[in-house]
Amino acid sequence: MAAALLAMLAAGCMTQDKVRDAIVEVNTVFRTQYESILAQKGTRVFTVSQNAAFPGVRAAMFRLGMRMDSQDEGLGYLNFSAPAPRPLNLQEWREVAQADLPMMRDIAARHVGLIPSWFISFEPEGLEIVINATVIPAGAASEVSLTMRMRQVTPPPSGMPRREYAPPTGVHKGLDKIWAQIEHELGVKGRSP
Repeated sequence: MAAALLAMLAAGCMTQDKVRDAIVEVNTVFRTQYESILAQKGTRVFTVSQNAAFPGVRAAMFRLGMRMDSQDEGLGYLNFSAPAPRPLNLQEWREVAQADLPMMRDIAARHVGLIPSWFISFEPEGLEIVINATVIPAGAASEVSLTMRMRQVTPPPSGMPRREYAPPTGVHKGLDKIWAQIEHELGVKGRSP
């Protein structure tokens, strides 16, 4: 696949500027959707104290296969990462690709052309998913907020540049899965603030 992309680039079908423009537009669209999703479902309130919520969030993330990179209980801050597609499994990742890859290819086609856009894929290899959680007191309850980002640790197999934001369906599925696990750990249902 990388050889075909390099051949098209050399033949003038795609220029570095066109590829860059495609990635910039994909990032812009995905960022806008990411911010909208977080505004809707990135924060939940749980009717437990911060002293109970903090270890519950930590335990939930461990059960989802995430590793803790840092924490500060006084600030209510936790930082986790794991190789992509965690916290999603491979089947969930395939569902994300099926849902969001057509949109990404349509955006890219405007810049690099229809044929080259079909070589674009979601490649979880070489990426880590980074999740930040904050757990702060909200009266007698606790407010938990999550953010997600992707971090490249090795270049993608295709050689194509990476986007910074996760696909929108991946953000939805990831948040739903994390909230369900946190609710299980805490034994209470979360609600929107």
